[in-house]
Amino acid sequence: MINQIQVYKLEVPTIRPHQLSVATMSSQTMVLVRVMCDDGHEGWGEATTIGGLKYGEESPDSMVINLQKYLIPMLVGQDAYNINACMRKLNSSIRGNRFAKCAIETALMDAQARRLGISVAELLGGAQVDALPVAWTLASGDTDTDIQEAHSLLELRRHRVFKLKIGAHHVQRDVNHVVAIKRALGDKASVRVDVNQAWDEPTANFAIPQLIEGGVDLIEQPLAIANIAGMARLTRRFSVPMMADEALMGPQDALRFCNQAAAYVFSIKIAQSGGLTQSRLVANLAELHGVSLYGGTMLEGPIGTIASAHLFSTFDDLQFGTELFGPLLLTDDILKKPLEYRDFCLHLPKGPGLGVEPDLEKIQNLASHTA
Repeated sequence: MINQIQVYKLEVPTIRPHQLSVATMSSQTMVLVRVMCDDGHEGWGEATTIGGLKYGEESPDSMVINLQKYLIPMLVGQDAYNINACMRKLNSSIRGNRFAKCAIETALMDAQARRLGISVAELLGGAQVDALPVAWTLASGDTDTDIQEAHSLLELRRHRVFKLKIGAHHVQRDVNHVVAIKRALGDKASVRVDVNQAWDEPTANFAIPQLIEGGVDLIEQPLAIANIAGMARLTRRFSVPMMADEALMGPQDALRFCNQAAAYVFSIKIAQSGGLTQSRLVANLAELHGVSLYGGTMLEGPIGTIASAHLFSTFDDLQFGTELFGPLLLTDDILKKPLEYRDFCLHLPKGPGLGVEPDLEKIQNLASHTA
C-alpha cells in the first residue's frame, strides 16, 4: 500500500547559460517525487520542464500544486503493487499533467522493481544494451566557444554527437554558425540542429539545403507543433531526416505523425509522453511505421535521466542515440554516486529499481533554499 508521497522542488544552476529559441536557461528547476510504501520500499521519480511555460503547459509550481492537491490524495492508500491501476485512476480523473504523472509512475516503478529485486529495465522487459550513446548540446551562442567546447569533449571521449540550438537569431546567421562548427569538427563528430519550432515553412526551405550541404545529419522540430502537414512536406522533400519533438505529446500525436509520414525520427521523452508506459507506446507506433527512434531529454536531473535510460535500453533499435546529458549541465548532483558517463556513453547502473541512491539530505537542503 502507498503510505505517503513527498514532493520536492529544487533549483540547480547550470554550468553555463543554455540558449534555446524559446528561452535562455541559467538554472534548472526539478520536481522530485518520493513514494513510500507500507512494506518499507520506496521509489523516486522526476518531473522537469525546459524553457518555462513558453515550452509547455506545465511549470514546476503548477506541478507541485497539482501533485499535492489532486494527484497524491488519490493515490495514498492504493495498492503500490498495481501500477496500472494507480495510473488508470489518475488518468480517468485528471486530464493532462503529463509531467507530474510521469514522476508518479516512475516512482511507482522504481519502488516495485526494488521490491522484486530487479531493475526498472527488467520490469519493462529487459535491457538490450548496458550503455547508451549520448549527444551534447552546444548552446553557448558563440561559434568559437562552441567549437572549443566540442573539441574538448571529443578529447575526453565524452561526446561525439553534437546538437546545436538555433532559431533565436536571423536564419542566415544561424546557418553560418552551424556550418562553421561542422567544418571545424569535420568527420570527427556528427552535427545536428534543433530549431524548437522557430521557423515557418519558407524559412525551412531556405535554410535546410544549406545545412545539408554543410554536413548536418538531423533536423529537429523546425516547424510549429500544429504544422504536421508542413513537417510531412519537409520530410518528403529533403534527404536529411526530420525529427518530431515538441509535437509528440503522447501516443495520439505519434499516430497522427505516423499516418501522415510527417517525420523520419521520433524524439522519445518520458515526461512529454506522460510516463514510461506511454513512451513505450510512442516507440511501438514508430517502430510499426518504420520511424526511427531517438532518446530525448527535458534536461532532467539524474533521476529522470536514468529513468529514461532504463526505458531506452529496452528498445530494439535506437538508431540516432540519445541526448541524456542533463545531469552534466548542472553544477550540483543529488545522487550519492553520480551517473557514469564514459566512452561517449551513459552506462546503466547495476542494482534494483533505477539503480541510483538519491542523497536525501542534499535534496532537502536544495529544496529548502529553493522554496
